[in-house]
Amino acid sequence: MRQHSIPWGQAGPHAHQRTQTADTRTPTTVDLVVPVYNEETALAASVETLLRATSEGDSHVTIIIADNASTDSTPTIAETLVAKHPNVRYVRLEQKGRGRALSTVWSASSSDVVAYTDVDLATDVRALAPMVEVIRSGIADVAIASRLLPGLAISRGVKREVISRCYNRLLGVSLGVGYSDAQCGFKAMSAKSAKMLLPMVEDTEWFFDTELLTRAEWAGLRIHEFGTDWVDDPNSSVDVLSTAWSDVRGIVRLRRSTRNSSEISLGINEVPAPNTGAQILHFIDVGIVSTLLYAVLFLCGVQMLSPAVANLGALLVSTVANTGLNRRHTFGVRAPHHGLAAQVKGLAAFALCLAFTSAGLALTSGFTGPLATIGTLTVLTLANLLATIVRFVLLRTWVFAISAHRNSRRPHHV
Repeated sequence: MRQHSIPWGQAGPHAHQRTQTADTRTPTTVDLVVPVYNEETALAASVETLLRATSEGDSHVTIIIADNASTDSTPTIAETLVAKHPNVRYVRLEQKGRGRALSTVWSASSSDVVAYTDVDLATDVRALAPMVEVIRSGIADVAIASRLLPGLAISRGVKREVISRCYNRLLGVSLGVGYSDAQCGFKAMSAKSAKMLLPMVEDTEWFFDTELLTRAEWAGLRIHEFGTDWVDDPNSSVDVLSTAWSDVRGIVRLRRSTRNSSEISLGINEVPAPNTGAQILHFIDVGIVSTLLYAVLFLCGVQMLSPAVANLGALLVSTVANTGLNRRHTFGVRAPHHGLAAQVKGLAAFALCLAFTSAGLALTSGFTGPLATIGTLTVLTLANLLATIVRFVLLRTWVFAISAHRNSRRPHHV
């Protein structure tokens, strides 16, 4: 669900009530990491801005400057900030890589929530407060800022905009994920979730964000997106095309990785499947779509082929589509792994459907006259519908048995 960012501690009609509640609870501790490499020009001003933005509210925020082997005066500036401000820390790494910096600091964190922001502060810093709140309250495990939701004030060049949108669409198709913006430099997550996921994340550079979010979604953790305004840094040194190519290689690696690594470590199985009632409704929706697809394909095919061949082709294509749609929408399986195995099992239902429709063809073999085709289609459609109940049982108890029988968890998106 999209949320607009709000100022830290913004008053509202129940502000007094919230203040009383906040006073009686332990403040949420947050480690906000700022990864840097040769940022002597921007570092001091950015940290001062962060200090002002996080000085009020219910949370205690520690700003951690994570230096990726800077060779300019960044270390000196960072240590000056540490000496000046008690809630600023400095960590020096002798190797480059934003993912390496985040993984190192987050793994050692003792705070309730870990977060990071790019040093250019291109994302509205005020988004941090609601992001921390949804994690603290248990609504979400991960909170991310998104530049790609509608209705936002985004300022950046056409090339970056096109590459970003194409990349995130590629993620949806290739990895089966639902988040909208993998690479926006503003994210937060519960420390517990971070410590579970970080040992499984291999990338130490720019693909770190994508791999972390993907493994979180595959594991069934809840990701909450906040639409925030964003201003491109014209002085950014990131090579967009080179980074995009590295990301594509990362996608290929993730698709080849074993899905069970996250499931065993976290003790859960992907995104939680809908309950039985929701599964039935989703299955009906998918059945309608695949039945219509079958009807269209059969009508087109019978103009060029025999009814038996047209039926076989239409049934095969619609069965593959049916299995794929049911895998994601009915039984909540999002990770792309083992999709072929599911299709092979799904094709077993194809034999059942073929038996039903073949019997229908035998029944209609004597149909003649101008309405023969429509009559044949009607009988075959009824045969297809008759097979749906048995198909649902097979999908639930065999094809997607793990998804159907796993323990119920909270919803993926709020």
